[in-house]
Amino acid sequence: MKLVVGLGNPGKEYENTRHNTGRILVGMIEKKLEEKKIKFITPDNFMNNSGKAVAPLVKSKKDLKDLVVIYDDIDLPLGKIKISFNRSSGGHNGLGSIIKSLKSEEFLRIRVGISPATPKGVVKKPKGEKAVLNFLLGEFKKPELETLKKLSKKVAEAVETIFEESREKAMSLYN
Repeated sequence: MKLVVGLGNPGKEYENTRHNTGRILVGMIEKKLEEKKIKFITPDNFMNNSGKAVAPLVKSKKDLKDLVVIYDDIDLPLGKIKISFNRSSGGHNGLGSIIKSLKSEEFLRIRVGISPATPKGVVKKPKGEKAVLNFLLGEFKKPELETLKKLSKKVAEAVETIFEESREKAMSLYN
């Protein structure tokens, strides 16, 4: 079973926050790829417990190969994505929960940039734990949501390429 997981937090108060980028994008791309026999999930538990929702659906090495996790990345500028495979959580608690529950890093992830950037593309992220937390749990502004909407086409194409061709091809086209 091909599985795409969008990370975020459940509940109205988190709906349009930066930390819900994975959930937001899965909602946008699910319609675009509905005939592709892909299961899309947005876990009903909080980000830090994402592994509890994913682990029961991934029972083997083959299932790991068919798993794609989409989540926010504060180190990338808004509108950029990075596809990676078999990497650490990079400090992302939702991803860390999945890695711990699956006892493996051998799955694909699509990191989605959420940070503002200078005209030269240098990421301007907040400094300090409290500022970072406030930024992550802050709501996207309307133009930022428009950027995500445009980006959803690219993410949908990347997911399609991953499942129909290969992760290597997707990485070479979309990174």
